[in-house]
Amino acid sequence: MIAMQRNVIGALVATAAAALAGCSGGNEDLLAYVDSVKSRPGGRIEPLPQIRPAPTFTYTAGNRRSPFMPDTPQQRVTGPNSVPGPDPNRPREFLERFSLDTLRMVGTLEQGGYQYGLVQDPDGLIHRVTVGNYMGQNYGRILSITDNRIALVEIVPDGLGGYIERPAAVALSN
Repeated sequence: MIAMQRNVIGALVATAAAALAGCSGGNEDLLAYVDSVKSRPGGRIEPLPQIRPAPTFTYTAGNRRSPFMPDTPQQRVTGPNSVPGPDPNRPREFLERFSLDTLRMVGTLEQGGYQYGLVQDPDGLIHRVTVGNYMGQNYGRILSITDNRIALVEIVPDGLGGYIERPAAVALSN
C-alpha cells in the first residue's frame, strides 16, 4: 500500500516538473511586443470638458402655499363625511401619548357634581378624566362617562388626504 502511494506521488511530481519545464523560455516574442509598445510616442490626453453650474431658481410664489411644507389639516376636507383635521396648536394631554388599547378604565368618581373616569396608563398610574379631555393617539375626545365605559370620538385620516370621526370606547376592566 505504501509503495503504491509512493509511485502515485512520484508520478504527480514528474508530471508537475514536465509541465513547469514547458513554461520556461520562449517569451522573446512577448518581450519584443512590450518593447515596441514602449517605443511608441505618447499621445496627448484630451482635457476634461468645462463643467457649467446649473442655473439657480428663486421661488417667488407670493402668498401661495410653499410646495416644501405639508398642507395644514384644516385645508384638507375632501369627502362628504370629512371633518377638519385635529388642531395642531392645541397642547397635547398626557394620556394622548398612549394608544387606547393600552389604557384601562378602572372606575368612576363623582365629586362636586361632576362624573370622572379613572384611567390606568401602561405604567400603572391612575388618571382622572372628564368629558372634554383627550386620550389616545388619534386625538380621542371624551364624549361621555358612564359607570362601565368611557365613550370617545377619534379623528383619523380617511386615506384621501382628509379626516373622519370614528367612535371609540374604553370599557371598565375587571
